[in-house]
Amino acid sequence: MKEKRITPREVEERFGVGPEKVVDVLGLAGDASDNVPGIKGVGEKTAVKLIRQYGSLEEVLGHASEVTGKLGENIAAGKNDALMSKKLVTLHADVPLKLDWDYFELPQPEQDRLNEFYRKMEFSRLVEDSAEADKKHLEEKKEPKREYEMILKEKDLSRWIDRLGKSKEGFCFDTETTSVDPLRARLVGISLSDLPNSACYIPLGHSYLGCPDQLPKNEALGRLKPLFADPAIPKYGQNAKYDMEVLSGEGVEIRGLQGDTLIASYLLNPESAHNLDHLAREYLDYETLKFSEVVGRGETFDSVDVATACRYAAEDADVTFRLVSKLHPLLKKGNLSECYEKIEIPLIDVLFRMETHGVLVDVPLIGLLDAEFSSSLDRLQKEIHQNAGVEFNLNSPKQVADLLFGKLLLPRQRKTKTGYSTDVDVLMELSTMHPIPRLLADYRVLSKLKSTYIDQLKNLIHPKTGRIHTSYNQTVAATGRLSSSDPNLQNIPVRTEEGKRIRSAFVAPPGWKIVSADYSQIELRLLAAFSGDKSLKKAFAEDRDIHRMTAAKIFGIDEEKVASRQRSAAKTVNFGIMYGQSPFGLSKQLEIPVSVAKTYIDEFYRLYPLVSKYREKVFDEAKKSGMVHTWQGRRRMIPEINSRNNNLRSNAERAAFNTIFQGSAADLIKIAMINIDRKLAAGRAGAGLSKTRMIMQVHDELIFEVPENEVETVKCFVKREMEQALPCEVPLKVDVGVGNNWAEAH
Repeated sequence: MKEKRITPREVEERFGVGPEKVVDVLGLAGDASDNVPGIKGVGEKTAVKLIRQYGSLEEVLGHASEVTGKLGENIAAGKNDALMSKKLVTLHADVPLKLDWDYFELPQPEQDRLNEFYRKMEFSRLVEDSAEADKKHLEEKKEPKREYEMILKEKDLSRWIDRLGKSKEGFCFDTETTSVDPLRARLVGISLSDLPNSACYIPLGHSYLGCPDQLPKNEALGRLKPLFADPAIPKYGQNAKYDMEVLSGEGVEIRGLQGDTLIASYLLNPESAHNLDHLAREYLDYETLKFSEVVGRGETFDSVDVATACRYAAEDADVTFRLVSKLHPLLKKGNLSECYEKIEIPLIDVLFRMETHGVLVDVPLIGLLDAEFSSSLDRLQKEIHQNAGVEFNLNSPKQVADLLFGKLLLPRQRKTKTGYSTDVDVLMELSTMHPIPRLLADYRVLSKLKSTYIDQLKNLIHPKTGRIHTSYNQTVAATGRLSSSDPNLQNIPVRTEEGKRIRSAFVAPPGWKIVSADYSQIELRLLAAFSGDKSLKKAFAEDRDIHRMTAAKIFGIDEEKVASRQRSAAKTVNFGIMYGQSPFGLSKQLEIPVSVAKTYIDEFYRLYPLVSKYREKVFDEAKKSGMVHTWQGRRRMIPEINSRNNNLRSNAERAAFNTIFQGSAADLIKIAMINIDRKLAAGRAGAGLSKTRMIMQVHDELIFEVPENEVETVKCFVKREMEQALPCEVPLKVDVGVGNNWAEAH
């Protein structure tokens, strides 16, 4: 489809005949794309030659005896197929049309209207340059004049400080720096806005030839400190935690943060984009000046001329200020204000403190682990090559596929765009047939751990603090869970020996201990509370082993006779229900027949009947509203739950049910973090609790760095705060451990 106008001339160039003869050609040659058979052995070139010679399909069939050889035999034998094929490809020309033929001619598109639609639907790549369209778009928007002021004089800074200090609506702030890592970045400038289309930029660190004199950084920041530290003045940002960490490095404390447009956007639609350019386009119908248009490749912001920097930076603060008035009413309308104001915004301060404090790493141990992992990888590689009888690149999916399916002749599973899949599911499927797939899976896991953690941990140690400062992300996981990066703490395996070895590298300083506090079976406890199932609630109230209890019912035996493998299978069933696991999925995980897996699931619902009813209630409500909500009102859009496609609908149902419990667990631990942080900061945690710091959060676990003389107090304090973070019908349980490193404490 080349957007080309096809006239009779183009038809003849393509088919070798006029438009009126195309059906005759297709009658002979067929059309495989539409399952039109034609005559066996007759291709398009032969068909064109025959139609040119005899004039029509019927004439060709009538003169079949004149065509010599195999072709003539095929034409005679395929008469019926040819006539049927011509009928299949012939359009009905006798349909009455009320409109003239000229009406159907494709006119030029109305580009201005299309562009308007494309912008609304966020099809930015489809927006075409059109002077008329752009002119009309700008006229309709009637953008007011923007007043962006560059601050190079002390008197102008004083005027803005006085103005912002009197602002009832508060102000937005933004920093420009030399790095995306806030703890390694150098401050280049600050932008501020307290009115729509009005902002200022204070350059503090531009350093290019011919750069004008800027205000001395220390003096300017000294003047700004009281303004930023005043909690009575509302403050807003876009990804404010980054700016807080940058300014903290300069000795400037931010208090009174009341909003973050990045987080507001995330709460409104977790699976949308949340960057400022996108938000400006979506909510303000405004195109921002892009970073790539301002900063050259390989350069940093300090090389940008101050006039351009002012236009860019002031716009960021201005757009953020305008977005606040757009997004906050939407949060209120969506009943999300409480989650925003009571959980997500206060959590910024908590994460800020955790990130800036960081966690100590045992560097010699990292070196030892590097050697151990490298040795294990070499051993696995040799073992795989020996079993294969040939050397190949273990990191090449193509070479792995050639070995598995070409040399070893193992059954091919799923085909991808680049060949047959060799992902972990395929390797596990094939592992029962040959030892190499299992060895390859082990090699990949170990290689990933080495590259993600061992190779990176040394480079992530901050040169000034000697610690690793993980970045926590509030706006990544659609369920509401926190994620982390540099390093990603969430993906370190819990149960494998390699995962434990990596965790042992996160250590306490001399004279200190690591304390780990982990919610026990939190999602199952929430399932009991939300569903109201009496058996589940009773089991947790009596502090019984829920997995052993389920195993006893599934296998029809007494609880004291349940073997460890049976308990493990029941645990898989219990948590599988949480994630909407199908009998097929459970059968693969437990390596049992699908029929047996279905029996296990049916027995679970028989044992806990209200869980099934609650699940159906969740689905019914999601189908009506297109979304699900967590304990504290967080929402996730699930539009595919009404899809006619069974796979899409099933995936949506699993996501809906899973989100309620993962998201509610996320709500719970965030509230616990806020409460613990506030009490530690205010000295209300307990006698002598003065130096304890919360340093990490991973799924349902909080990790603390604690002086040895505070350990017992911290254990009681943290356990109490986590178990009482929110009132719940089912008792919440927290397991607390202590050690010299994370692995020992967990």
